[in-house]
Amino acid sequence: MVCRCGAPGAGGSCRPISQFVLKVHSRCDLSCDHCYVYQHADQTWRGRPVRMPPATVRAAARRIAEHAREHEVPDVHVVLHGGEPLLLGAAGLREVLAELRAAITPWTRLDLRMQTNGVLLDEELCQLLVDYDVRVGVSFDGDRAANDRHRVFAHGGSSHDQVRRALALLRRPAYRSSYAGILCTVDVRNDPDRVYEALLAESPPRVDLLLPHATWDHPPERPGPGSTPYADWLGRIHRRWVDDGRPGSIRLFEALMPGGGGTEAFGLAPADVLVVEADGTWEQVDSLKTAYHGAAGTGFDVFDHSVDEAARHPGVAIRQDGVQGLCATCRACPVVDRCGGGLYAHRWRTGSGFDNPSVYCADLLRLIDTVDAYPAPGHVAPSLWSAASPVDDLLDDLATGHGSPQTVRRLADDQLAITRMLLAACRELSDSAAAWEVLADLELKAPEAVRAVLEHPFVRPWLVHRLDPSARSGARAAADPLPALAVAAAVRVGVPVTVDVPVRADAITVPTLGSLLLPGLGERAEVTVLPGGFRVRGGSADRTVLLDTVEPSAGWRQVRDVPTPAGRMSIEDGDPYRDCYGQPVASRLDTPAAQALGRTLAEAWQIVRRDVPAHAAALDGGLRAVVPLAPDPARPLRSATARHAFGAVAVTPHSDPETMAVLLVHEWQHAKLGAVLDRYDLVAPGHSTRITVPWRPDPRPPEGVLQGVYAHLAVTQVWRARAATDGGEASAHAARYLAWTRDGADALLASRSLTAAGERFVGQLRHALEETRVGSR
Repeated sequence: MVCRCGAPGAGGSCRPISQFVLKVHSRCDLSCDHCYVYQHADQTWRGRPVRMPPATVRAAARRIAEHAREHEVPDVHVVLHGGEPLLLGAAGLREVLAELRAAITPWTRLDLRMQTNGVLLDEELCQLLVDYDVRVGVSFDGDRAANDRHRVFAHGGSSHDQVRRALALLRRPAYRSSYAGILCTVDVRNDPDRVYEALLAESPPRVDLLLPHATWDHPPERPGPGSTPYADWLGRIHRRWVDDGRPGSIRLFEALMPGGGGTEAFGLAPADVLVVEADGTWEQVDSLKTAYHGAAGTGFDVFDHSVDEAARHPGVAIRQDGVQGLCATCRACPVVDRCGGGLYAHRWRTGSGFDNPSVYCADLLRLIDTVDAYPAPGHVAPSLWSAASPVDDLLDDLATGHGSPQTVRRLADDQLAITRMLLAACRELSDSAAAWEVLADLELKAPEAVRAVLEHPFVRPWLVHRLDPSARSGARAAADPLPALAVAAAVRVGVPVTVDVPVRADAITVPTLGSLLLPGLGERAEVTVLPGGFRVRGGSADRTVLLDTVEPSAGWRQVRDVPTPAGRMSIEDGDPYRDCYGQPVASRLDTPAAQALGRTLAEAWQIVRRDVPAHAAALDGGLRAVVPLAPDPARPLRSATARHAFGAVAVTPHSDPETMAVLLVHEWQHAKLGAVLDRYDLVAPGHSTRITVPWRPDPRPPEGVLQGVYAHLAVTQVWRARAATDGGEASAHAARYLAWTRDGADALLASRSLTAAGERFVGQLRHALEETRVGSR
């Protein structure tokens, strides 16, 4: 867009700026030795106020609003930065956020972000961030050894536990909407596998892997004999990420893919960011502080100079010129459209300024080769003949209302990869080296047995609970899961191992197999795997459990299976971590009740196959367990899914298989979409929109509406199939669900709350709905 002000700048006009960084607090409570603000060439922070005064906040907000209004900028992104912004405290932070919202939102959509080390984050601050719709990125370098190599307090103490506590807070459902992701600075001395596992264990929506700031005057450390250690280190993580089915977004790798779009560090997109320092001075992009003292300065401030004036500064303007703003070496490079010359600050050399390739040039070239040479399984590189990406293919398939068994398998693989990352993180909290060795050995010798255990729907909730710092002691304490998982895998293979397993309330749970209730076990019990079972000894108790016997051992509560067309599914009414649905779960069913539920489920599955075969195939591909909910006379028909328990649904036991069939289809939709949302953003971050829907009295957030629309599409398809043969009441149900789904989809599209991928998904879903409507005439 051409600048309305008409003032000359680089190229005769100024490009609108949509991203602003506000240094609301210029000091930090950590003393990270790789920090460019305090440890590198620029030391201007020493002469600036500790915190941004209210008058400066008001002036900055006014300038941003003025710029958005004059240029009709549709979206403005403001990042609260430092130093450490949480040092403002809740009251100070609230004043800043309120000022920004009041001044800017009348003129444009405001996307508020914050980058923090997380040390001070607590429930009060999390609620404040949710209230003001702020998305938070947390700086975290991985496992304890990696994080504490640099991110420490001034006295040298570790920050690892405090940061993990902050990440656990952000994962809570009440605060999850504020969790933007993790920023991790690369150090090639760290173990890349452990860093990768530690990062993904925190379930971040996105990971930013950043090369450490360096210049030709002060090049990066390159330990070891290799010439491209950063490419080698990142290449190892890239291979793990691809092999694991890309569990979550890693921005660097996505940016380097053909057509990836780039970031500030890669690609040729124009620079679109200005910084407001604590004293109100306008500065260029913050990373320039690594080049030389005063490198980011513009000579302008928010009191006397507009955004347009700052944007016309030569240092900003040159970064609007794309490839023409690069040195001759970069312009001649065959991958210049991919790396874009690297981060601007990394090109600095005394004498030639920024007219150089990146100091990481060799690493970037090799890393691009690695990304190109190791695509995801089944990935087809984009071309003129193939506009759809693998993500598009997956979403388009699911938007049919059901998804193929292959797509459901991909979702299950994603969920398994997340579980593996959580398991690796739990290793740090485990004191059972023997259990980890058993799992590692079985992973090599019998990987399918380990997979079968880790795919049990309630392993992931157990791991999540174990990693929650608030659940480390007291009544909510989660037992170490590794020993029980090792026993479960070893029993499946028949490997004779002995492992000490924690006991809770006189019981040991063996995921996928059952639970043993044995008074007198004490706090830990020795479990030895035997042919066809295992022996438990602890305290005053000693019991041998033989599986698949006519008369089960006393106290052994075996998981009960239900035969289905695809194999077997279990009724899970014993695993303690099945209690993750926000609704009371039933106690252990007696044998007649379990048999009755099993018959109903088996008949329901056949009915799904009769009515909607495509949905039956999707059930076959991933549904492995049903949890009975406790009876509730006020709500006799209930069902639920849990985000962490992929592969399971919860239902109130019901004797009518026709009704049960609808519940299974409905809840399996929620499970599939939850797995998609673990990996892809379909709802745009930062929206506080509430949407009125016909099936609930209260306005719903966009993700809730999306879940409802997707579930109701499947139910519409069920009732349409029944109406084709039965008519009458089935036709009325089909018409009602059709109207609900149509209105919900249209409201979602009109809300402008979806990402591009989300709009594509709902658009395709809407098309599938029209086919349903036509088919029902």
